[in-house]
Amino acid sequence: MEEEELECPNSASEKRYFPESLDSSDGDEEGILACEDLELNPFDGLPYSSRYYKLLKEREDLPIWKEKYSFMENLLQNQIVIVSGDAKCGKSSQVPQWCAEYCLSVHYQHGGVVCTQVHKPTAVQLALRVADEMDVNIGHEVGYVIPFENCCTSETILRYCTDDMLQREMMSSPFLGSYGVIILDDVHERSMATDVLLGLLKDVLLARPELKLIINSSPHLISKLSSYYGNVPLIEVKKQHPVEVVHLSGAQTEPLESVLRLIFEIHQSGEKGDIVVFLACEQDIEKAYEIVCQEGSNLNPDLGELVVVPLYPEEKCALFKPSDETEKRCQVYQRRVVLTASSGESLIWSSSVKFVIDVGVERRKVYNPRIRANSLVTQPISQSQADMRKQILGSSSSGKLFCLYSEEFARKDMRPLKPAEMQEANLTSMVLFLKRIDIAGLGHCDFMNRPAPESLMQALEDLDYLAALDNDGNLSEFGIIMSEFPLDPQLSKSILASCEFDCVEEMLTIAAMVTAPSCFSNLPHGAEEAALTCWKTFLHPEGDHFTLINIYKAYQDVALNSTSEHCVEKWCHDYFLNCCALRMADVIRAELLEIVKRIELPCAEPAFGSKENALNIKKALLSGHFMQIARDVDGSGNYLMLTHKQVAQLHPLSGYSISKKMPEWVLFHKFSISENNYVRITSEISPELFMQLAPPYYFSNLPPSESKDILHQVMDHLSPLSTTKKEQKMCEKCPETTEQRCTIQ
Repeated sequence: MEEEELECPNSASEKRYFPESLDSSDGDEEGILACEDLELNPFDGLPYSSRYYKLLKEREDLPIWKEKYSFMENLLQNQIVIVSGDAKCGKSSQVPQWCAEYCLSVHYQHGGVVCTQVHKPTAVQLALRVADEMDVNIGHEVGYVIPFENCCTSETILRYCTDDMLQREMMSSPFLGSYGVIILDDVHERSMATDVLLGLLKDVLLARPELKLIINSSPHLISKLSSYYGNVPLIEVKKQHPVEVVHLSGAQTEPLESVLRLIFEIHQSGEKGDIVVFLACEQDIEKAYEIVCQEGSNLNPDLGELVVVPLYPEEKCALFKPSDETEKRCQVYQRRVVLTASSGESLIWSSSVKFVIDVGVERRKVYNPRIRANSLVTQPISQSQADMRKQILGSSSSGKLFCLYSEEFARKDMRPLKPAEMQEANLTSMVLFLKRIDIAGLGHCDFMNRPAPESLMQALEDLDYLAALDNDGNLSEFGIIMSEFPLDPQLSKSILASCEFDCVEEMLTIAAMVTAPSCFSNLPHGAEEAALTCWKTFLHPEGDHFTLINIYKAYQDVALNSTSEHCVEKWCHDYFLNCCALRMADVIRAELLEIVKRIELPCAEPAFGSKENALNIKKALLSGHFMQIARDVDGSGNYLMLTHKQVAQLHPLSGYSISKKMPEWVLFHKFSISENNYVRITSEISPELFMQLAPPYYFSNLPPSESKDILHQVMDHLSPLSTTKKEQKMCEKCPETTEQRCTIQ
């Protein structure tokens, strides 16, 4: 930035604070004269627009604005500052701007500002809002980076990014030298990437005394953070308006019915304001959406139409944002009903929300390392989550929270804090990252909550099976290349194997399609038969992975031959396919192909359709997913997992379910223990192929079962003399040896 851009004195309406020791003024007369007539934006040197001053007044009304002077003083004098504030107090939008002012005042000599977010939509929305408030261009002075989308340049001063993207950046820049200030936002969400960053940044701060770290959190986690980081300054934002809380303890028996009844009662009461409903799971969101849409059309039109917005807090949230048409309708009609689930608290932006309905329970994924599968467990939310939901109404003096549980339930059954994701998730990707970062000397990570030893052992064992570790427990060459891909390690291994089996193009398509949200649309009631008829045109006899290739190829053909985006969207609509998901798969595939080219992996010409190619694709899939095999034990579609005694069925949308053909052995991509134990995205494999590609020591560790006996017979049939050799290989990688090197540096 030029000096005259830094010298502009502030108008009376803008209380931008620069501590005296940070003031970069050197009496540049030309810069001062330029500002006498018109105030210039110091970030781009252009005059402020009238909108800037309008938004400035709104910013000054935020609860956090009163703490600006205190924050800037502490930022100047300390390396770490913790900011404690409720939702919607303004800490996520204002603190990064103040940090940008600090970096500007020291001429960016230590770098710019990065602010992490847990959710992708939040990172994008905050970047758009802050660019507007700073009166600069999105993608230039302010930008965002989320998985498979980068809206930044080398000139970007302030960037918002998801926490996993900053974590990945540490692989190429371990000490994050591009940044002078790092802000970890929404730390109370306890995502795995944020917890890892909290631990690794301790060492980075020691190596870079000039680096500043800001930690934004809700008040519930402050005592834990203070003990974790020691005696660091704390900025506390005062609480907002009190909220009326109504406990409806009798509603716990039939929560969905109680929710629907409350929605209609609020609407018929004539009280103004939008409604946010926190349900237990995605299935409840879909049921409630269908019923409210149906029943809402029969209500008194004088009250206004209910506009229902399903907001999915996980990977689908970006695909279910209100459309432009819905936004227009929301301006015409009186009331929106937002249906969301756990972790949706930080996705609610509207200040027009006057009513919140909370069922008090959630369905969580809890990973079981013994069976290598997630269990979907319904359990009470934490007290901190309940309070976060109340805070959505914090800016309203007339808000009302309906809790479908008793005060005693909240006191006795709810845990104080939300569990850390690290204690409930598969740690394989995290361990691969820590092994990679260990090469730069940052492998030691002081976790705020230690992960379970059993989960760490399972993660190390899986990486060993995938050949990602050498005999000393460090990353092998395979492991280093696998860590380059922003994918599950098993998918990364399959891509590497596809180089050997000449099917890279096809494997990249599969990886993109299974990483993106489901390409199948949520079906309206009564459209099931028509949708199945359309989807049958894409079915491939070799399995669902091949069907996904067919769908992607058909989408690409339409996109290439269409004159407009509208034609592509119409084609997707006609075939009951999710256009947003297919676009995302296209973006993911392009990035994966770029990584393949960057690290110079061999890439053969696509040969999809031949028998040899189909066999090669299965070999590549098996090379990474040999731990995800199941066998139909009774010929009626009851699949027993090879690694444990769980029984599952094929998902109804599987090509095999649609065609009524049940293969004996399948490789599957997903499995969760729930009401319906479905295996998803399955393809038929042969036991012979499994025995050729699965590591011998993995096979030896499988629990006794009829399936293992069959595989033993297959092994003997393939090579009667190979048993001794396999046993020798198993001894080389015996459990004792593996256990000795399963330690995190």
